[in-house]
Amino acid sequence: SGLSEKRTFVETRLMNVPLTEVVEPVDYEEYVSSHPPGAEPGPLRQLLEFPSDDLELLLQERECTTIEPPDKLFRKWKPAALCSLRYQRYSTTQTPHNSERQREKQKGLVKQTFELDEAGIDRQDEQVKQHSVSLDDTPRGSWASSIFDLKNSTPDALLPSVLERTAAEDMDRRNAENRQQCRHADLLGLYPVPDEDEAIERCAIPEVPKEHSGQRIMVKCLALKFEIEIEPIFGSLALYDVREKKKISEDFHFDLNSDQMKSLLRPHSPHVAISTLARSTIFSITYPSPDIFLVIKLEKVLQQGDIGECCEPYMVMKESDSTKHKEKLEKLRAQAEQMCTRLGRYRMPFAWTAIHLLNIVSSVGGLDRSDSDSDTERKGTWNERKKKGFERMSVGEDMCNFTNFRPATLTVTNFFKQEGDRLSDEDLYKFLADMRRPSSVLRRLRPVTAQLKIDISPAPEAPHYCLSPELLHVKPYPDPRVRPTKEVLEFPARYVYTPHTTYRNLLYVYPQSVNFSSRQGSVRNIAVKVQFMAGEDPSQAMPVIFGKSSCAEFYEEAYTPVIYHNKSPEFYEEVKMKIPANLTDNHHLLFTFFHISCQPKQNTPLETPVGYTWIPLMQHGRLRTGSFSLPVSVEKPPPSYSVLTPDVQLPGMKWVDNHKGVFNVEVKAASSVHTQDPHLDKFFTLAYVLEEYSFPFRLKDVIITEANVEAELKASMAALKGALLDTCVRFLHQLMSKLILLIVHPPVIAGQIVNLGRAAFEAMALLVNQIHKNLEGNQDHHGRNNLLSSYIHYCFHLPTTEPLPPPYATLSRATARPSSLLLSRSKSLSNSNPDLASTPATPDEEVQRIIGSKGIDRSHSWVNSAYAPGGSRAVLRRNPNSSCELKQASERASNRMSAFIETASILCPPSRQIAKKLLHEELALQWVVSTSTVREASLQQAWFFFQLMVKSMSHHLFLSSRLDLPRRQRFPDRFVDDIAALVCAISADIASRYHKDVELVERLNSSLAFFLNDLLSLMDRGFVFNLIRSYYKQVRLHTAQNPSSLTALRMDFIRIVCSHEHYVTLNLPCATLSPPASPSPSTSSTTSQSSAFSCHVQDQGVVSMFELSVPFRQQHFLSEMLLRSHTQKAISALHSLLCSHDADPRYTDPQVRSHIAQLYLPLIPIVMETLPQLHDFTDTSPQRVRHASALVDDSDPDNGTISQSVAMAIAGSPLPHSKAHPFTLPSVAGRQCSALSAECSRTLLVCFLWVWKNADAGLLERWVSDLSVPQINRLLDLLHLCLSCFEYKGKKALQRINSLTFKKSQDMKARLEEAILGTIGARQEMVRRCRERSPYGGQENVRWRKNVTHWRQNADRVDKTKAEVEQESVVDGNLATEAALIALDTLEIIVKTVVMSELKESVLGGVLRVLLHSMAGNQSALFLQHCFSTQRALVYKFPEMLFEEDTELCADLCLRLLRHCSSSVSSVRSHASASLYLLMRQNFEIGNNFARVKMQVTMSLSSLVGTSTKFNEEHLRRSLKTILTYAEDDLELRDSPFPEQVQDLVFNLHMILTDTVKMKEHQQDPEMLIDLMYRIAKGYQNSPDLRLTWLQNMAGKHSERGNHAEAAHCLVHSAALVAEYLNMLEDCRYLPIGCVSFQSISSNVLEESAVSDDILSPEEEGICSGKYFSESGLVGLLEQAAASFNMAAMYEAINEVYKILCPIHEANRDFKKLASVHGKLQDAFNKVYNQRMFGTYFRVGFYGCRFGDLDEQEFVYKEPSITKLAEISHRLEEFYSERFGDEVVVIIKDSNPVDKNKLDPNKAYLQITYVEPFFDTYELKERITYFDKNYNLRTFMYCTPFTLDGRAHGDLHEQYKRKTILTTSHAFPYIKTRINVIHKEEIILMPMEVAIEDMQKKTQELAFATHQDPADSKMLQMVLQGCVGTTVNQGPLEVAQVFLSEIPEDPKLFRHHNKLRLCFKDLTKRCEDALRKNKSLIGPDQKEYHRELERNYTKLREALFPLINRKIPQLYRQLPLPTTPTQSRSSFRRAEC
Repeated sequence: SGLSEKRTFVETRLMNVPLTEVVEPVDYEEYVSSHPPGAEPGPLRQLLEFPSDDLELLLQERECTTIEPPDKLFRKWKPAALCSLRYQRYSTTQTPHNSERQREKQKGLVKQTFELDEAGIDRQDEQVKQHSVSLDDTPRGSWASSIFDLKNSTPDALLPSVLERTAAEDMDRRNAENRQQCRHADLLGLYPVPDEDEAIERCAIPEVPKEHSGQRIMVKCLALKFEIEIEPIFGSLALYDVREKKKISEDFHFDLNSDQMKSLLRPHSPHVAISTLARSTIFSITYPSPDIFLVIKLEKVLQQGDIGECCEPYMVMKESDSTKHKEKLEKLRAQAEQMCTRLGRYRMPFAWTAIHLLNIVSSVGGLDRSDSDSDTERKGTWNERKKKGFERMSVGEDMCNFTNFRPATLTVTNFFKQEGDRLSDEDLYKFLADMRRPSSVLRRLRPVTAQLKIDISPAPEAPHYCLSPELLHVKPYPDPRVRPTKEVLEFPARYVYTPHTTYRNLLYVYPQSVNFSSRQGSVRNIAVKVQFMAGEDPSQAMPVIFGKSSCAEFYEEAYTPVIYHNKSPEFYEEVKMKIPANLTDNHHLLFTFFHISCQPKQNTPLETPVGYTWIPLMQHGRLRTGSFSLPVSVEKPPPSYSVLTPDVQLPGMKWVDNHKGVFNVEVKAASSVHTQDPHLDKFFTLAYVLEEYSFPFRLKDVIITEANVEAELKASMAALKGALLDTCVRFLHQLMSKLILLIVHPPVIAGQIVNLGRAAFEAMALLVNQIHKNLEGNQDHHGRNNLLSSYIHYCFHLPTTEPLPPPYATLSRATARPSSLLLSRSKSLSNSNPDLASTPATPDEEVQRIIGSKGIDRSHSWVNSAYAPGGSRAVLRRNPNSSCELKQASERASNRMSAFIETASILCPPSRQIAKKLLHEELALQWVVSTSTVREASLQQAWFFFQLMVKSMSHHLFLSSRLDLPRRQRFPDRFVDDIAALVCAISADIASRYHKDVELVERLNSSLAFFLNDLLSLMDRGFVFNLIRSYYKQVRLHTAQNPSSLTALRMDFIRIVCSHEHYVTLNLPCATLSPPASPSPSTSSTTSQSSAFSCHVQDQGVVSMFELSVPFRQQHFLSEMLLRSHTQKAISALHSLLCSHDADPRYTDPQVRSHIAQLYLPLIPIVMETLPQLHDFTDTSPQRVRHASALVDDSDPDNGTISQSVAMAIAGSPLPHSKAHPFTLPSVAGRQCSALSAECSRTLLVCFLWVWKNADAGLLERWVSDLSVPQINRLLDLLHLCLSCFEYKGKKALQRINSLTFKKSQDMKARLEEAILGTIGARQEMVRRCRERSPYGGQENVRWRKNVTHWRQNADRVDKTKAEVEQESVVDGNLATEAALIALDTLEIIVKTVVMSELKESVLGGVLRVLLHSMAGNQSALFLQHCFSTQRALVYKFPEMLFEEDTELCADLCLRLLRHCSSSVSSVRSHASASLYLLMRQNFEIGNNFARVKMQVTMSLSSLVGTSTKFNEEHLRRSLKTILTYAEDDLELRDSPFPEQVQDLVFNLHMILTDTVKMKEHQQDPEMLIDLMYRIAKGYQNSPDLRLTWLQNMAGKHSERGNHAEAAHCLVHSAALVAEYLNMLEDCRYLPIGCVSFQSISSNVLEESAVSDDILSPEEEGICSGKYFSESGLVGLLEQAAASFNMAAMYEAINEVYKILCPIHEANRDFKKLASVHGKLQDAFNKVYNQRMFGTYFRVGFYGCRFGDLDEQEFVYKEPSITKLAEISHRLEEFYSERFGDEVVVIIKDSNPVDKNKLDPNKAYLQITYVEPFFDTYELKERITYFDKNYNLRTFMYCTPFTLDGRAHGDLHEQYKRKTILTTSHAFPYIKTRINVIHKEEIILMPMEVAIEDMQKKTQELAFATHQDPADSKMLQMVLQGCVGTTVNQGPLEVAQVFLSEIPEDPKLFRHHNKLRLCFKDLTKRCEDALRKNKSLIGPDQKEYHRELERNYTKLREALFPLINRKIPQLYRQLPLPTTPTQSRSSFRRAEC
């Protein structure tokens, strides 16, 4: 009972763990052992526990590149022991998701049918048809032979079970079964793969270590021809880098002599090895540079005479002049033959040349090898080539790419003769540098003419017939008899950091110069003989010197070329040797100097020795290399000379030049045996001394004994950091293995175990850190050095019981010792040492030992009690900070160092004891107790030690057969404690050091995560979970200071841990969620038959499964960690995991999937809660505006229509959205609310759908049934969003969206190149990216800000191929279908659960809305079929929802169904027709008529036809016929009035269709289209709902075209219509009383009056049922109207609108709205004074029968402001030309009345005239402002000048003018932009009246210019000049002279005469005012001009004076009132109507 109390207490405490903290996980091992799997063996069973074969040990044979092994003794190399996790391939660490694999999987997808794509094809066909048939070819009304056609047409296929009555349950079951067929199992396989940049867990397997190789080029020597052929010539090639002054390859020797020439030397080399016949070679270049030259040197057999003399014949003679030189040639040949016989073994320098490699690479260009002329022959002297190369000389190294240039064949024609005194390399570098200069000295020298033909090309990948530098056959080598190609060893210009992986032991000797000038006698033709001696006896010369060309393979000696008569020659010879591995102190190089006598003399030997010197090769166990300046002994050296150096003055020896250094020589080694580094050599030697226990040992001046060996060894380890990094890297594997060996097998000295662990750990830490720091370029994205990771992966293995040597050549040293010792030692020498006398045990034994009986160690006595099963679990925490404990720790450590002692050994039991430790325990211990620099170094490279520990642990488990033990017993407690302490300390480091060193902490964080991930496979998993928890706690402590960064780190950490291949099993997916109860198997076991949740689990349990409850968090520990965060990183991690589950073959079983989905159930409520932060994918687009909802009411949660915002979904820019939600759920503590980007939202939604798809349906039902209404509504909102998010976009959209990923990859590629070329470390690059992220805030660490990075530019647009677009559309279509079907499944679940509850009313509407929304989008035919089935079931079950409550749903449904009835896909039409028919039937059954559906369908059709451009009437006709057919076949209702009503409705619809088809024809003619819509709307005058619909359609069309004023008027008309009917419904004081109230806005509104007889009463069913026929609808319309007026800048009209709105708001006390209204009014009134431009008006007349209805019609068109006559003229001409043809349309250029009889009947005539608004004088008093003069316009005027004789213009006295005044049927602006002219009148002005008008106009202009404010002097002077200038043509003076010079005879003109006279008076007065004003404005510079004006004015006044003052006496008499109206205007008017 005490126990149960305790448990209850713990449980209550647990229940309250806040989400910010991590709960204590379930004790995993305990749980697993106490809950044995109850499932039958099967797919579920494997979810319960890790497979038994999880860990496997593979032995991977190392591949040898050569046919013979590089070491002859040890034929088989030690295989690499790869410890691997068999199932790791399922984890994303090794197989990250990538697009290629995804595309491969998507290959077999079924293509979904989408109307969007089908319609595109249809439309193209239609266009073709349209172009072929002119519109006039189809007689009018042919569409409308309608009813008859309809009855005879064929319907679509009928659905079989539509008319049957089925029970609702059966219907649901059938629908559910159908929905589950043909479903796509893996949803995420259709979604783009997770971003590879985010995959922090990705961990590539390191490359297998292999020998270094640079860029390889192949050089083939094809032919060498001289002008004369007299002797054999030998060549050699080598590469030189001029800038580095270094020879960068060894020599390659070739022989291109003819057989005849070769035969001359046959006696000297009787045996020719095939390896020396090579003529082609492969050079490797690690550091390509523009300064590399291929130097070719030629030699010939030594002969008498210096080089110049010997070259002379070659420069002078030619074979072609053979007659001339015949004798001489014969002589030369005989001489040569003689020399070959006598001096054949000696050579002399002859000639040389060089090829600049850059010229080859760049001039031949980086062309593809497939180029047709790739084998171009290029001739020409070197100088010519050089000229071409100069421009390129300065090129950077980037141009030097030796891997892909076009092969070239060169013919080198110029050679330079060698200068005897300038043969050294120094001279060569000077020559080469000089060659690059234009004024080369070499050019002036006379060349040796020859033709060397060589071929240079990039080397193939795996060339055949290749020999390695050691002359081993490189694979593939099909036939040993074929002439080989030699690989030449490279001497890289700079360090190359690559470890040795094959055996190499070559020595190169370079004699440089000797100085015998002090010697007397004949010491002139000097040759140096070089020998490699094993001892002092001449017979001990070893045959290790490589032969050159056409000779034997190996020689015992080599000679340098001879320079004739030179006592101090220089040499360029390279002597290459293959030296033995175990050198002794007796091995040495011996140099013997000979004088060669060239002339055969009596008693003179051929060679006379003239000196000796030597180099001992081994000294203190080290190989001696470098430059030497040696004294030369005159006599043979004495015995035992070889152990000393020649520097020692031996008694009785004679030396040249007083023992001075006269011989310079350089020795180089290329060796994997000799390190040539003092620090390394010392360490290896000491390690070897300890292994061999060979004390005492002499090391330089120190004698190593047992007493000082420990101190010396530790000192040598500490000194390792001083070693050259290059050498450390080359011997990395040996070094590491030796250090590990010293840790694992601490040596026993004098019976005491020497603890070297700490020193070795320090040395290792510092070495690893140094390698990392210096080789930044060679890292993966986790900052791991590739050399180190490949060492751990391939080369590391636990040393077996007997310390075996490491995998490659170790450095064994032998000093002068008896050979018997050598033999006994050979057992521990390198396993790859070719010169050992005995062979170690075969490797097969070792392999057997590891694999055969993993437990071979069982025979050993395991002393270590900690390993005893069930060892105490006492936790011993260690705190390294307290010194006292530290001391204890280290003491304890030193005792533990001898974990167990072993005496048994399999291979060869040594006589000594060997101490043995475990590497991982030692590493953990040393790491925990390490301090200062060592700790820092180990932290920097934590990954290395972690990996080493893991590898060691897994090897140990294998080798000690501990894999079968329970996990708790696998490792001792002390080790477990050390791990805990280590993880704790490192977590603290991560948390505390984040600000200081971001880069280190990121590396450390991922290393720790990988380590824990690995431990989950090896250790107690509950313990590892606790480690994760402790990490979380540590990081949380510091999160306050830097939340976002540490959150990101934590997310990376958890993502890596969760990438474990057994992640699902680790989460206990089959555990029932209850606080951990007693471990009785009965309750916990789950069988494969029953679901894990048997039905008796309480619903409380269900709820806790869907939230992050404590039981959930405990049992699903890892998945809970993932779900608690909602950052972009978390979403990405979640997506990646779900993708893994989908792709994992272990989890294909649906039952398994449902268990996995349980781990993510809380995601559903989490996403619901995140809804407000998700990107809003809903977006109203014109094609899909829902019926009557172009104006969306604020309160409508379903914002009309929704379409995918394609661009956003891809670009992912995080736009905040404002989607109003009716409620909000309380958010989790600590969540910041910030919007997620589109990309994140889309990914989150796809994860949500995944969970919903895979979860157990029963479980989901039980959960949904517990939700409240607001929660269900939120779930519906979420589904709504999902549908919009995954909606299919169509092929066109896919072609438009460019694959940003491509640009991203390009950008990445550029970055990667940077990293590879070393300009920037990959690691810093990553850090830089992380830092780049920070400015964008914490919540969402977007790595690639889409709006910041430059890859968004469209510059690198990539066009996808047709196939790619096709495939993408297939995938996209499948994704859209699957997502929509999941949403449909969810809706069904909601309906199913809601039916039981009382909530159905509030929820069902929402369900139907989502369903309707899904129908509105672009859906596949497959989905729509299921969707219609669900919709039919829904209507069947809940008819009252549509027919009694919400009319809007019914309206919407009708619209959607009709839209699909016109689909181009027949199956969709079939289903839509069936649904529509059943809808009518159900409505009829409820109330015996279906007025509502009838009304809604009619409205929907109008709406559909009016707005949809994709609409196809043919398809709709078929559907109408289908509905008719259903009505005829419906037996049940045959006798009711229903079939007849259906028929009426169908025919009515058909008529509307026919009406509106015409609109289709005029789609491209906006005016005609609006006219037609107007006409249709007028036709619906008696049906208010439909009229409203059409007015809305018109408003929409106007808005689209930017005609905001017209749109506003459509809305005002709509509002007036609504007001009219509202007024009939109820008398409401504050509402407008009908149209009359709107008169002030527009006089046109009265046409909305409902006064005719056949007006429907609004009370009637189905009339005025739309949402606009309500007060809120009216308000909405008026607000929209005000907004449109605002856009049209008609601010005064806004006021009138608000005058109607304000009383409504006042009555409702809606002060918020009133405040807003007054605010808008204030804005509007402020804007009134802005400069505004309203429309421009034109009269357009149509003439000609081509125009049909328009013939002889005249309209006034309203065009946008400042439209020129030319613009409208061009627009109309172009439009009608396109319609009728170019030749047909004629524009009438004048404005005169058109005589129809004179026109060509086959043409179409347009007459276009600019008109201005016309106002009578009384009107102008009212119309004051600019707005007044541009609003409510009905009359317009234009003027036409003419003369009586027919001309347009004449003299003043004959100039008449016609004013035409037009009156339109409605006032502008109206609901359309062109209005018919209904009245026309003309006024004709006589010449004098024209003159009066002109003068009045001039006077007005002058008055305006004078009173303008501010004054404009230029304008004033211009107008003034036009008035007072006496010479102005038809100016005032001329007018006065014509009309006022005499009184007219006709009394009718008296008044005009008088009026003109008064006009002139007024004009002179204005001129005077203007002059006065001008005087005040001008400056001094214009005074003269002003005087001129004044003079002109005076002249004018004087000229006018008599004319102005002459009055007509008759006018001033008292006249009787006239009897006839002679003066009336009407006498001149001709009225026309």
